[in-house]
Amino acid sequence: MGVSFKKTYKFAIRSALYITFFSTALVAFLTWWFFEFSLDFCLYFAVCIAAFSFFVLQYRVERFIYRRVKKIYDDVSLLESSSFRNQSVTTDMATLTREVKKFATDKKLEIEMLKVREEYRREFLGNVSHELKTPLFTVQGYLSTLLDGAMSDKTVRKKYLERAEKGVERLIYIVQDLDMITKLELGDLNLDITQFNIVKLVQDVFDLLEMEASKKDIMLLFDMRYNKPIMVQADREKIEQVVINLVVNSIKYGKEKGSTEVSIESLTENKVIVRFKDNGEGIEKQNIPRLFERFYRVDKSGARSEGGSGLGLSIVKHIIEAHDEKIYVESQFGVGSEFSFTLEKAK
Repeated sequence: MGVSFKKTYKFAIRSALYITFFSTALVAFLTWWFFEFSLDFCLYFAVCIAAFSFFVLQYRVERFIYRRVKKIYDDVSLLESSSFRNQSVTTDMATLTREVKKFATDKKLEIEMLKVREEYRREFLGNVSHELKTPLFTVQGYLSTLLDGAMSDKTVRKKYLERAEKGVERLIYIVQDLDMITKLELGDLNLDITQFNIVKLVQDVFDLLEMEASKKDIMLLFDMRYNKPIMVQADREKIEQVVINLVVNSIKYGKEKGSTEVSIESLTENKVIVRFKDNGEGIEKQNIPRLFERFYRVDKSGARSEGGSGLGLSIVKHIIEAHDEKIYVESQFGVGSEFSFTLEKAK
């Protein structure tokens, strides 16, 4: 980082004029009092004093300020010392003031960012610990019960082993989701871009989740009949995961006898937007900015009873952004929510 110091001579010129005026007036008075007054001598004297004063002030004072300015920058580590070696540091204190203010502002922002990151790290570790601890303790409890004597009862043994298996499956699910997010963040997940019919993909997801939706009597439907295919280009498998996560979310937080409606609209000449609208419980305004954080749950007590890894929306966001697309959310608490994302039209 280099600092651009403005070259200024105002201080030196003004100070030199003050010194010259005073010195010349004093010499003129003394020569008039003790000797014969000479105007030429006074003019020559004034020029010499002005030049001498200017150079002394401009360069000696500069050097004086330079040493202190350099020490300030060294102390706050704003710049490397080497950046001053070939740089003219002048008497312009406005530059120093500006740079110190900038340093203070940057450091304040940095401290605030570190506080936010520390809070996020603490919350993230707590969430990871909780998410992993719940299925682990479940598996451990059932296996301990079996080892303590329940193995002899075939009915109890089968039931407990099945429940332990579900706990292991949830652990695997969480680890797989974490692995996917890590790959997405590092850019290690390769996308297989193909052309496919987004209407058919959504319908396939509806068919897959029909029984899950029927448990809460939630209808999965399109906003209209799409007689023609709408072709897009993206990674079909990853977009299918996005659609599954969004529909599962709408079912999980949807109202009994509610609905999840999907619409597909042309946004621009080469973009479509896919909307998922439900009439569920909605999301409070203060929670919307954090929806896509890993393990963040709006209803921390009820959400865990619904299962899942708590990583669904985070995965959705990373997949959409990996396609260089956008995802949006609008919600009104008590009314419902709408999630939408863009995709590129097939050429």
